[in-house]
Amino acid sequence: MKISHFLVALSVICLWGANFSFVKMGLSQIDPFILTGLRFLLAAIPAVFFISRPQVSFTLLIIYGLIFGVGLWAMLTLAIKAGVSAGMASLLLQSSAFISVLIGVFFLKEKIGIIKLIGLVIAICGLLIVLTVQDGSVTLLGIMFVMIAASAMSVSAFIVKWANIKQMFAFVVWSCLFASITLFLLSLVTSGTQAFVELANNLGPVGIFFVLVQAYPVTLLGYWIWNRLVIIYPISTMAPLTLLIPVFGFICSMYFYGETLAGGKVIACGLIVIGITLVMLEPAIKQWVTGWRIYKHLKKSPNI
Repeated sequence: MKISHFLVALSVICLWGANFSFVKMGLSQIDPFILTGLRFLLAAIPAVFFISRPQVSFTLLIIYGLIFGVGLWAMLTLAIKAGVSAGMASLLLQSSAFISVLIGVFFLKEKIGIIKLIGLVIAICGLLIVLTVQDGSVTLLGIMFVMIAASAMSVSAFIVKWANIKQMFAFVVWSCLFASITLFLLSLVTSGTQAFVELANNLGPVGIFFVLVQAYPVTLLGYWIWNRLVIIYPISTMAPLTLLIPVFGFICSMYFYGETLAGGKVIACGLIVIGITLVMLEPAIKQWVTGWRIYKHLKKSPNI
């Protein structure tokens, strides 16, 4: 990967990691569903008026919008609202890597190699240790919401791959429109008009700033840049970079909220990262092992 492209990708990763803290800050002023809904509404409008609808069905746009907007980001926002710290949320969301593997095994009949299996076991052990953390950075309800979000993240990626989306920017913009409408309806159903009244009365410059950041740099710009790089470089090159998201997530959480890494949390984080790394890098590891075996074989062979 070119240095310039790596730095651009790293900037996106940094922004995505910081976004977990932005979400937490936004929740101090805005209802979770409305906060997420505003993010996607601004990501869709006014862009939707200038970008033609992608060549996919409305059904697919709606389904993707619901899974990506409600299943992923609304659930993640609820997880943070339920007590999961920004740093832990950024880490636990990466469990989507092995959820994707399970989807491939059960629905696409893909075979799972020994390296991926070991990675899954290690990551699951890390998740189990997370349940024992007692420093207030995780809650059982919050973990449940994050796991739903991670599953939705895997399913949304599966939809994009299955549908072979070509006009990705237009697809994201139009799906955001349907996501925002659903999120506002959910807020109305769960909280009535009170949440909208509080939004009008309490929304200040801080809340507006964080909604704008999530809508434009994080969502539109971030996903557009990332998808462009995915076109240029193989998934095996891009996917491991996402492991840096929790790094920036924890850095921002420690800076803004004083989150600490100690005891069982360190062990849990280490196991999850190691497990996900094995899952993502299985092809590269296999190539390395094969190359090493060939090298050892040639070394033992007599010179010709």
